[in-house]
Order: sequence, then structure tokens, then C-alpha cells
Amino acid sequence: MEIIECLWRRRFFPASDLSEQISTAGTEASGTGNMKFMMNGALTIGTLDGANIEIAKMVQAENIFIFGLKAHEVDALKQNGYQPRQYIEQNPMLKEIFKLIQSGFFSPHDGNLFAPLVQSLMEHDSYLVCADFESYCQTQDQVRKCI
Repeated sequence: MEIIECLWRRRFFPASDLSEQISTAGTEASGTGNMKFMMNGALTIGTLDGANIEIAKMVQAENIFIFGLKAHEVDALKQNGYQPRQYIEQNPMLKEIFKLIQSGFFSPHDGNLFAPLVQSLMEHDSYLVCADFESYCQTQDQVRKCI
């Protein structure tokens, strides 16, 4: 019975090269799915949130790729009045990404398709995507060296 159950699980949870767990720190949105990937040999890149915290304790910092703000930094940034536009303006790559989206590059048949998403990210960005973007890119560069 155990072998059949094991084969069934593998079918639904195949290993991968990289498991991306990119929830905002402090939201506990990162579940145990990444643990299954990790146990099958996948590298993990993610914020210090949810199961990533447990994995980081078990495998040590050099065996997991952590990026972004920590939970107390998220809270502090929100309390001090997070301004996502500042992060967009300060990061040339992020600024270019927003220009491409706004230009309709990714939606040639409907140039305004992503307008609500862009507006939400530029004005509210409740998950601090813009704040974590640069750290994510730097950490992805580290990941590329390992894969």
C-alpha cells in the first residue's frame, strides 16, 4: 500500500529544479508544498514566510535562497506609508517593466487589459511586490549560478 501511495503522490507532486515561494513575509501564505519540492531535490527561493522559515532552520541559510523584507520590515514599511511608485522610479528594470505593460506590449489586442493591475501595484501594492523586486532579482542571480 505504501508504494502505491508514494507513486500516486509523485504523479501529483513531481520534483522541480526551483520552487518559488514568494509570499509577502508575515502573511503565512507559504505552505508545505515547497517542503515536498525540497525533499525531491528542488532548490527553494522565497521570502522568510510560512514553511520557508522552517526549511531555513533545517537546511541552514546557505541551502535556501531567501529574499525580500522580513515580517517586521514589512510592518514598519506599511506603518511609515509605503509608496510603491518610489521603488518603481528607483529601479530601471522595474520602471521598464511597467512601461512595457502600460504600452500594451503584453496585450496587443487590448492595450488596457492590465491597467487595473498596474494601477493597483503603483498605488497600493498591498503585497509589497515593488519593494521586494530588487532583492528578488539579486537572489535569482545567485540561483542561476547553482542551476
